[in-house]
Amino acid sequence: SHAGTGLLQEVVYLVSQGADPDEIGLMNIDEQLPVLEYPQPGLDIIKELTSPRLIKSHLPYRFLPSDLHNGNSKVIYMARNPKDLVVSYYQFHRSLRTMSYRGTFQEFCRRFMNDKLGYGSWFEHVQEFWEHHMDANVLFLKYEDMHKDLATMVEQLVRFLGVSYDKAQLESMVEHCHQLIDQCCNAEALPVGRGRVGLWKDIFTVSMNEKFDLVYKQKMGKCDLTFDFYL
Repeated sequence: SHAGTGLLQEVVYLVSQGADPDEIGLMNIDEQLPVLEYPQPGLDIIKELTSPRLIKSHLPYRFLPSDLHNGNSKVIYMARNPKDLVVSYYQFHRSLRTMSYRGTFQEFCRRFMNDKLGYGSWFEHVQEFWEHHMDANVLFLKYEDMHKDLATMVEQLVRFLGVSYDKAQLESMVEHCHQLIDQCCNAEALPVGRGRVGLWKDIFTVSMNEKFDLVYKQKMGKCDLTFDFYL
């Protein structure tokens, strides 16, 4: 997924299960890690999962089950720099068979900046989670760090999920996760390098970039959350 949540779900599954990525390839990750708000495979599967359950969601913080707000469950959130996000989003919308997006990237980007893409505002979504990033039951991650310092991210996940690894296991887990990320970011099915950081530079014009920076400043003004737009 565009913010790297698809990749994150595989990494979280690997770390939590101590699993080998080759085994993961054989099973249906969406059944192991269903999406809360999707009709398929539905809430029934979620109810059948044994604890600790791994559940994926794109919902804004305020719509998550109150259990999470009370600190009884753990939330791992992943944010991606919004310039790459909007490019990845655009490519995804264009590839949809059913209702693929026909407009230009410029129009699409304008819609994103004006919160006019069917999922509500990215700016609100990310800031709402950021307000909770210090909560003990919230781990706020950035997509770019997966490419920049994967070992640290894996260690954060290990601590946060409360799994125990010795040094050798940790190293091999990081290696597994590296392989996974390489596979995902260089899959033949994807436009090459869709997973990389800084892909916005290939498609943003100078004036679009200036406009985007302005809007970003206005909407994120009070927020101390920062992103890497280059690596």
